[in-house]
Amino acid sequence: MQPDRAGGGEPEGSRLTRCLRAIDRNGERWLLLTFYTLIVLTIAVEVIRRFALSYSSLWGEEAARYAFVYLAWIGCAVAVRDRCHIRIDFAVRLLPRRARAVANIFGDLMAVLLAVFALYWSIDPVLTSIRFGSVTHGLEISLAWFLVAVPFGFLLIMLRLVQSIRRDVSDLRHGRPVYEGEQIFD
Repeated sequence: MQPDRAGGGEPEGSRLTRCLRAIDRNGERWLLLTFYTLIVLTIAVEVIRRFALSYSSLWGEEAARYAFVYLAWIGCAVAVRDRCHIRIDFAVRLLPRRARAVANIFGDLMAVLLAVFALYWSIDPVLTSIRFGSVTHGLEISLAWFLVAVPFGFLLIMLRLVQSIRRDVSDLRHGRPVYEGEQIFD
């Protein structure tokens, strides 16, 4: 590899790889923080406006609501990545380690199948909104920007499921224990 033209001496590919790894590790976290901050600030401003100025806006409630929709779908992808989503795994935990890995892979494959169908059906409302020029009531911007949260969420979920399947197959192939996930409740 050739050094970077900027004079840093570091190959371009490694910078891109580091950037992609940082997005893979923290991308959802950054998005969640952004949308959560937007919700908190918008609601705080609206509460102050309502009680101090006796005035509230329609756009504030609408912006917070749509930010919450994005927050929920991105959170679903994080739960899939960390395997801390709600699942019934009592019977799976009774299986031997290899069978447990196969059960996890099978479950992820079924989830990918479900996500593909959901992605397909969630695109139609976005296209319909674009076709008819639907706008939100308060913000008066294209409704498609908010409807796209659902297919975006399913794309993130599918990405994380594919990563999970690859990780599990690699672990199974090399005799390593399969990642069981994070527990959110004990």
